[in-house]
Amino acid sequence: MSSLLVAPEVVMDWLQSVADPEIPVLSVVDLGVVREVSWQDGVCVVTITPTYSGCPAMYEITNAIGTCLEQHGIESYRVDTRLAPAWTTDWMTERGRNALKGYGIAPPAQAAIDISGISRNHRAPAVACPHCGSASTRLISDFGSTSCKALYRCSSCREPFDYFKTH
Repeated sequence: MSSLLVAPEVVMDWLQSVADPEIPVLSVVDLGVVREVSWQDGVCVVTITPTYSGCPAMYEITNAIGTCLEQHGIESYRVDTRLAPAWTTDWMTERGRNALKGYGIAPPAQAAIDISGISRNHRAPAVACPHCGSASTRLISDFGSTSCKALYRCSSCREPFDYFKTH
């Protein structure tokens, strides 16, 4: 099948089954890591952008993308990494944001902005609790279970939760 050029949209649909290794309810497509699918001289090229340059999950994501393509009969493929522009939480899909919330992780509460415009005295964003929906939450730590998350606590239901930080 590798000689048959499958539409990039179809390949992108297949890649919806590739889960993020750190948050398995989130596909790499919904996370916004998969930037492009194209064909170059009969080779399926999937371009990905890591959530940050040292992301340890990229090796697993690359392998899982290859496995997915092979399972659909694509024998000739390449996974390219593109670092610029840098990944942003703005690339997450609405489906991905809803998956995070359903998993108990608050999705990014605001759009990403140019970090050169952020003052060092910025305040933590207002984040709704993914468990009860209360807006009465507070930042406990800028560092959560992974580097892309912060730890919050809800004042209403008293539950701690991760917040997927805006990047």
